Amino acid sequence: MTKPKVLISDALSPAAVQIFKDRGVEVDFQPNLGKDKEKLAEIIGNYDGLAIRSATKATAKLIEKATRLKVIGRAGIGVDNVEIPAATAKGIIVMNTPFGNSITTAEHAITLMLALAREIPQADASTQAGKWEKNRFMGVEITAKTLGVIGCGNIGTIVADRALGLRMKVIAFDPFLSPERAKDIGVEKVELDDLLKRADFITLHTPLTEKTRNVIDAAAIAKMKKGVRIINCARGGLVDEQALVDALNSKHVAGAAFDVFVEEPATSNVLFGHPNVICTPHLGASTTEAQENVALQVAEQMSDYLLSGAISNAVNFPSITAEEAPKLRPFIELAEKLGSFAGQLTESGILKTEITYEGHVAEMKIKAITSAVLSGLLRPMLGEVNVVSAPVVAKERGMVVDEVVRAAQSDYESLITVTVTTERQERSVSGTVYADGKPRLVDIKGIRVDAEFGKSMIYVTNEDKPGFIGAFASLLGDAKINIATFHLGRVKQGGDAIALVEVDGAVPAELLAKVQTLPQVKQAKALTF
Repeated sequence: MTKPKVLISDALSPAAVQIFKDRGVEVDFQPNLGKDKEKLAEIIGNYDGLAIRSATKATAKLIEKATRLKVIGRAGIGVDNVEIPAATAKGIIVMNTPFGNSITTAEHAITLMLALAREIPQADASTQAGKWEKNRFMGVEITAKTLGVIGCGNIGTIVADRALGLRMKVIAFDPFLSPERAKDIGVEKVELDDLLKRADFITLHTPLTEKTRNVIDAAAIAKMKKGVRIINCARGGLVDEQALVDALNSKHVAGAAFDVFVEEPATSNVLFGHPNVICTPHLGASTTEAQENVALQVAEQMSDYLLSGAISNAVNFPSITAEEAPKLRPFIELAEKLGSFAGQLTESGILKTEITYEGHVAEMKIKAITSAVLSGLLRPMLGEVNVVSAPVVAKERGMVVDEVVRAAQSDYESLITVTVTTERQERSVSGTVYADGKPRLVDIKGIRVDAEFGKSMIYVTNEDKPGFIGAFASLLGDAKINIATFHLGRVKQGGDAIALVEVDGAVPAELLAKVQTLPQVKQAKALTF
């Protein structure tokens, strides 16, 4: 049998090369090839696997030439240098190593916090310049201070643990952190406004999504106590950099330490040169141990897949066999969309998710389908969540996940119902797959519908009163928004009702605001699938 062949086109640990060889995989180690797009495109057709870091760009053009490629392995968490839809279309598995950098990044955040508290870089530069400005650098103790952690997932939890060891009080904002989990890890779960008002130090550990972009803006900074210090080792764009500079100049913010920036590589930035700012060039994962860990992990994962078909930490496919895939695929698509529907409507912490399987789907490998539900549910808030990492992420946040399997009790051959319980309410949504293989929404909060998932949709809950449909449609017309499909449902005449409208193109925020002002409307949300 011919050995599978892997190309390593970025700098990876020699130990990873040895793992491939020991496992019986032929390996071609060219650590500088990723920078040469043309040469890489010329030879990529000769390989079954491609192991990369960040220098190699696996674009759609490159993937088109990768006629043999079965797997792309990214040593690290970020896969923004891989065009995942193009890889998926060609049946190429894309893997990452989501947890290999966690300790290193957490330690970097703690290091920056300590350096910020005592002005270490500034004092070092002054002293080495021959000055002895002992009275200039008056720091603050961190003992008994309050650390606010925004995003208490894997990295945030490690930061909290280290801070507790330094005798700090830790408060955390994370919609997906359950009160029980918060208690277990020794932090106080709070709302964002409370965190902003109470924290002496604030550290961010959340992905960059539309919900988290500029989570720290001028309005948020205004709520903070005077003299707060801010650390960001997560993602550029979580903090409005200009608003932060303004707050530093006014001395409302005492200092900031950033490892990530809106534009990278950051050769210039509004934060650079400020006397109360510490900057590092995205070093969160830059330790010998972390680079070794992710390299070894990606080599093991790729070898397992190429030699036995086992899939782990794939960002574009669940862990299922080739025989199961054709039957499961439409239900996995349905499950992810049902989860996404619920996730886009969820504004508060999720305590419990129950997935009920009825009929033929109950006889399938439901773990993969449940993973797809959780992936869709968590992604609107957490961004980099996939069908493999979603169960781990849910568990980290103390979310209860229940699977209920029962014989057919509905009008459908197969039915999946997702029920999400938050701190404020419970919401259910059901769907099925018809003979054409397309997923359908058939029930929302107990109201019957029959709708396909469109790319761009508007979901409205309203009172069933005359005039609503005409007024709603007029607003869409005035905004030059074309309606593709329009679905209505109600509990009873004059009772609760819903409208689910598929439209062409994105939904402007100002249109949603106008819909929300209609007297019959309770809620209006833009959804994307």
